[in-house]
Formats: sequence, C-alpha cells, structure tokens
Amino acid sequence: MKAAFGTGRRKTAVAQAKLLPGSGKITVNKLAFEQYFPIEVYRMHAIAPLYSTNNEGKFDINITVRGGGKSGQTGAIQLAIARALFAHDPEIHKQLRDAGLLTRDPRMVERKKYGQKKARKRFQFSKR
Repeated sequence: MKAAFGTGRRKTAVAQAKLLPGSGKITVNKLAFEQYFPIEVYRMHAIAPLYSTNNEGKFDINITVRGGGKSGQTGAIQLAIARALFAHDPEIHKQLRDAGLLTRDPRMVERKKYGQKKARKRFQFSKR
C-alpha cells in the first residue's frame, strides 16, 4: 500500500496527515502524540476517525500542523485523518459521513469592525 494523504482545516489551524501501514505510532510535528497533546480529550477528539472505522493501531500517522490553538489543531487533525482514511479506502465513506467526520467546520472568528469595541459589541451609547 502506498501512503495516503489528507489535509484538514479548523479556524486558523491547518493539518496535513500521512497514513502508512504500521503499528499505530502517531507523531505530530516530529513529537510523540502524547507529548504534543498531553490532555486526553484532545487526543480522543483528534483520532476519532480511527475509532469510528475500527482502524486504531493499523496505521502509522505523521502529522504536520500549524496555526491556531490546541483545540483548533485537534479539529484540523481529525479532518485530515478522516480524509486520508477515505483516500486509502473509499468504502468507509458512509461510516465517516455518518459520524460527521468529513465535514469542515465553517465557523471562523468574526473580524473587528471600526467604530465598534469588538466584532459586534458597540461602544456605550449616551443619549445625553
């Protein structure tokens, strides 16, 4: 089997995943997965596509991620892994789609507008 690639984005984070057949070793930016994401909730969220398709421990995954914070990066990694799994085996499309793992989350931070305090908050109005 050749390597399968996938790209995922979430907020301002961009992740690229490379799947290779192996023993389940995951590296993120050349660090061990547990070292890069010490919080277990982030780890479980990032590798959700492997569990929903019963592929945990079957692939070595090399991930490069940049931008955003840890939460956005986990979402980007999740989408990248799901897309790479789909590129490797198109038969699992329904499983990934039903779990909602192939949909890119479109929510982004709204920009600040001039004449306002924040994106939607106005300066205090005084009638008199």
